Amino acid sequence: MRKISFPAGRKYSAVVCLNSNLPTKDIFEFVDDIPILAADGAATRLIDMGIEPTLIIGDMDSFALEPYRPQVDKSKLLIIPDQETNDFEKILLYCLRKDFSELLIFGFHGGELEHTLNNWSVFKKYARRLNMCIFDNNRYAMVVNEPIEIYLNVNEVVSLLPQPKAKLTTTNLEWKLDNEELELGVREGIRNVAIAERVSLDLHSGELLMFINHRLPIPPTYSK
Repeated sequence: MRKISFPAGRKYSAVVCLNSNLPTKDIFEFVDDIPILAADGAATRLIDMGIEPTLIIGDMDSFALEPYRPQVDKSKLLIIPDQETNDFEKILLYCLRKDFSELLIFGFHGGELEHTLNNWSVFKKYARRLNMCIFDNNRYAMVVNEPIEIYLNVNEVVSLLPQPKAKLTTTNLEWKLDNEELELGVREGIRNVAIAERVSLDLHSGELLMFINHRLPIPPTYSK
């Protein structure tokens, strides 16, 4: 069973900003020394907040006509016209090439529902190749695809969302699962509660999204 911890001093390789609901500027202060990779649509939002992206990646359909573009150094634009991938996937492929393995994702959802669901599909597609963590509304969301043990705060809310199925046994959650199955459209595990600091998810099959409180600016770190 692998252990997930949040050791002080650890940092994400990069912050990925997508073109949806970004956090407030004070949240960016937690990660001000980490590269910011922005989808082209998110770049405008960041510039309006007074935040300069390290690199803007995408087909530039959302950024091409913006008044900011002439002010942006061309070296900060990575134009990828490929229409088979959305801007989120373009950024993830760039991260794989650059060996940015631990990614914090802002702006995962908002706006059109199909846009959010497509981001979820891309996230799932790369979940076994990159250590990705979504930040939203002071919560972390991360993939669980093997048995884990994690230290949480007593009374911390823990949500488990199957992708699309998962069978597991839990320890130290208020509503215990004992070799039981979660499945989208059938049964989910939302808003459970940690009753002790050490919580384990013995995943027998499938995959989950686990939601816990954020630990900014520290990424989840996996060990045996």
